[in-house]
Amino acid sequence: MIVLDGTSYSNAVAAPATLSILAGEPPVRRPEFLVTVADARARRDHLRLRHREFVERQRLFARSDVDEFDADPHTVVLVAVTPDGVVLGGVRLVSHRDPVTGADIGWWSGSRLAVVDARHARGIGAALVRAACAHVESAGALRFDATVQDRQVALFRHLGWDDAGPGPVVGDRAHRRMRWPVGLVRRAVAATKAPLGALLAPLLRQPDGLGPKGFRGDDGAPVPGTDVIAACDAILPSMVERDPEWAGWCSVLVNVNDLTAMGARPVGLLDAVAAPTATHLERIMCGLARAAAAWGVPVLGGHTQLGVPAALAVTALGVTSAPVRAGGGTVGDRVSLIADLGGDWRPGYRDRQWDSTSRRGGDELRGMAEVVGRLRPAAAKDVSMAGLAGTLGMLAEASGTGAELDIAAIPRPAGASMGAWLGCFPGFAMIVADPEPVHTVPAPLTAAPCGRLTAEPGVRFRWPDGTITVALDSGVTGLGAA
Repeated sequence: MIVLDGTSYSNAVAAPATLSILAGEPPVRRPEFLVTVADARARRDHLRLRHREFVERQRLFARSDVDEFDADPHTVVLVAVTPDGVVLGGVRLVSHRDPVTGADIGWWSGSRLAVVDARHARGIGAALVRAACAHVESAGALRFDATVQDRQVALFRHLGWDDAGPGPVVGDRAHRRMRWPVGLVRRAVAATKAPLGALLAPLLRQPDGLGPKGFRGDDGAPVPGTDVIAACDAILPSMVERDPEWAGWCSVLVNVNDLTAMGARPVGLLDAVAAPTATHLERIMCGLARAAAAWGVPVLGGHTQLGVPAALAVTALGVTSAPVRAGGGTVGDRVSLIADLGGDWRPGYRDRQWDSTSRRGGDELRGMAEVVGRLRPAAAKDVSMAGLAGTLGMLAEASGTGAELDIAAIPRPAGASMGAWLGCFPGFAMIVADPEPVHTVPAPLTAAPCGRLTAEPGVRFRWPDGTITVALDSGVTGLGAA
């Protein structure tokens, strides 16, 4: 058997190891090859392999298989090399950019997979394909395609690829389009939201359990008989432990965002905080107090405990006479994203948490918190730890619809890949659905229409070439329509 680094293993039962201090260290098996990103010399070797295979042997091209993608600085080549530097095979990875802006949109394709004589190259092709999938996913890919000869389809299916239909005929050889099922959105949803329907089912047996009718699955809950909206969020214990000031800040941020999505004005906070030492508690409180002052929302009280593992949860209270529902959308509504694209990745949380708010002044933060209340869209939801795609799936589920995102139209920061932006906690970002798209919002916010609600459940991505891929094929939480 050949694993990704090319090391050979036999299925035969291994002989017992010699256990003697006189025997010395057992010999270490060197891998037969390693897959790595090609340097300039390895790229030249890969080009020679390609020419020999596709031009000379298969005669798919008359003179050369080199094309415009080889000169693209965003193109990556992975090669399988022996320990002494001999290139045994390679594959080219092309980043397809936004046709208007040239920005990364998370769309990659693999091509020009070539290896030395197969009789002397056990497992190299499969190892290169696996490495290619891992590489593009680590680069934030949301779509990964390949066009392969019919004789290679079985290999790709064995490796988990999906058949996307017939491809072109090149040099009299039929090809098929294959697609790797990128699981970024599914994994985020499975880790954060998918179990909720079953776990919260007992609460639905109560009157107004999980919110009054029409508000199930919302960011906040209307308190019956009042204009009060209540929201509650807990911060990850690991984050409270290692980054207490940031945890305190975020405990206010996420709760104010919940009220913002409901169109409510925040009026007060309650905190439940625990820490192993007084020093740790002081750091949590420092971040919480700074955020409460920035948004102008007082901490009215709560619960504090020392000598226990770090933990933090905050409840927010807001008021509105006409809350905006997450489940207020209908099929055909335009989906718009409103976000603060300033800032950068929070140190220690790259590709997971975008921080724009900690650098904003109080006037800016309070102005952003009013945006949904001023717009009054049919439906709104703040982007949570399920990411943009997962949160849109929750809004669609609550509305009894599906959703489609136009990938190239999604506004995002220049410092974030599309895959990371769709899967991260973005600081301040609101998804709204309404018959009218949103184009203009007060600075420092950015807004753009980037999708629509559909009759088909789940979330789908629309790409610049017209292709539609499935990010989620059903609802997110299992709670159903609100």
